[in-house]
Amino acid sequence: MRIVFIHPNYHSGGAEIAGNWPPAWVAYLTGSLRAAGFDDIHFIDAMTHHIGPEALRARLAELRPDVVGTTAITPAIYEAEAVLQIAAEVAPDALRVLGGIHATFMFRQVLSEAPQVDVIVRGEGEEIVVALMQAVEQGRWPADRRKIKGLAFREGDEIVATQAAATVKNLDAIDPDWSILDWDKYIYVPLGVKVAIPNMARGCPFTCSFCSQWKFWRDYRVRDPKKVADEIERLVEDHGVGFFILADEEPTINKKKFVEFCQELIDRGLNERVKWGINTRVTDIYRDRDLLKFYRKAGLVHVSLGTEAAAQLKLDLFNKETTVAQNKEAIRLLREADIFTEAQFIVGLDNETAETLEETYQMAWDWQPDLANWSMYTPWPFTPLFQDIRDQVEVFDFSKYNFVTPIMKPAALTRGELLDGVMKNYRRFYMKKALFHYPWRGTGFRRRYLLGCLKAFLKAGVGRTFYDLGKAGYWGPQTKASVDFHFDDTRQIAEAQMADWEASADRAARAAERRAAVKGQMKERAVERSFRMPADVAACGGGKEQMAE
Repeated sequence: MRIVFIHPNYHSGGAEIAGNWPPAWVAYLTGSLRAAGFDDIHFIDAMTHHIGPEALRARLAELRPDVVGTTAITPAIYEAEAVLQIAAEVAPDALRVLGGIHATFMFRQVLSEAPQVDVIVRGEGEEIVVALMQAVEQGRWPADRRKIKGLAFREGDEIVATQAAATVKNLDAIDPDWSILDWDKYIYVPLGVKVAIPNMARGCPFTCSFCSQWKFWRDYRVRDPKKVADEIERLVEDHGVGFFILADEEPTINKKKFVEFCQELIDRGLNERVKWGINTRVTDIYRDRDLLKFYRKAGLVHVSLGTEAAAQLKLDLFNKETTVAQNKEAIRLLREADIFTEAQFIVGLDNETAETLEETYQMAWDWQPDLANWSMYTPWPFTPLFQDIRDQVEVFDFSKYNFVTPIMKPAALTRGELLDGVMKNYRRFYMKKALFHYPWRGTGFRRRYLLGCLKAFLKAGVGRTFYDLGKAGYWGPQTKASVDFHFDDTRQIAEAQMADWEASADRAARAAERRAAVKGQMKERAVERSFRMPADVAACGGGKEQMAE
């Protein structure tokens, strides 16, 4: 049975600035499938290779697959649907499978708008995909499709979602097949080396209202640090990887295992052969302030901090549980440990003004991170914050949900003015860094890394790919009134998806009412049963004092 995985040809002016990122999802799925006995697996990275529809059509006709699988984050969903439309035309007998975070939560929307999608894999894919492929290979598809957990599909006029599958409990049993990738294409521009995105942990115990990762991965699980180090060692020795970023939302949550991982890298000498970066919370940096130099010794050179917003009001709205003062202190601590810092700011909510945009710039310059990013607030349609502000959302063209396009329109600004304000922040921050900091601060690796980051920004700026400026027609402040984001106004939320949201909201409201009623009854009973403790009552064991802890 021949399986062909395809990464959709979607591009935006965001993370691609730093290079081509290897699609880790295909390595993890392929590894699990090979372990289950499937060996005829092919991969087409249409994004990295810029493979258009006709070239993709020719490749699929040549491969003649039995199964075609693709994935999609929200902005790539239409490209993923287009991939499966081509598959439907070229290989009509092949099973067409879609996975990823968008399809997981928006399966009713996808199945309503894209009849070419045969089945959706909801959630963590490794075990579900194996069960699905076994059913296909053994001739049990589609007869047994309701028996396979974690799927969604159409059955006549009905959209069916089977019972959710359990999360992968034994992450150490997963052995990704990184050989499926063409490694020469995945280069980290700042250092000019091959880059990987391995996985140490899955899930997040925090519930930031704008984020969906904690919903997708559900429970938090960490791999054995030795196993992760084994994987890093293979990536370095077999594929020549010189830089990696841990894909985890926050790899430092489990301090003990993160320290063990760092020690493994040092003990194996990998800290001298590969550098790496992470995303994490400012609170973990402050907690580990005495370990930061140890982390740097292990090869950690880049930390991206979710500072999110300069105004504490916004941090509270996002349920971020951090303070502005903690953000500044975390950056100072990292700088002292010679670890590059990247501060992430979210802009573009309803209360954004020219003054608040200026405030984020002033704070960024005051904090002095090495890098700063201003990301447009993107209301993922499956997050709690989206449900709270749904009445304010005017754009449902998901291809623009990419952190660089202003989906939300602030009350006091036009979208063009918002974009111009963000570009003004970028221009000032990086111009001053380029003139007064990057060429003169430090020598050797530090200077080379920062100049490499500057090169990545300049390359994207000259090519007009940065922030999708070329597509929007932005050339400076003089064009802020004429920029066009080309929203597809025909895109709307499907009735089936709306009905599902409303049903979920009703269930949540009823559950909240039940909890409130039970809580009220307990209080009433507590009052009825209350009594005053006798003055001469004895403590544990008959003594006059309570037992020691």
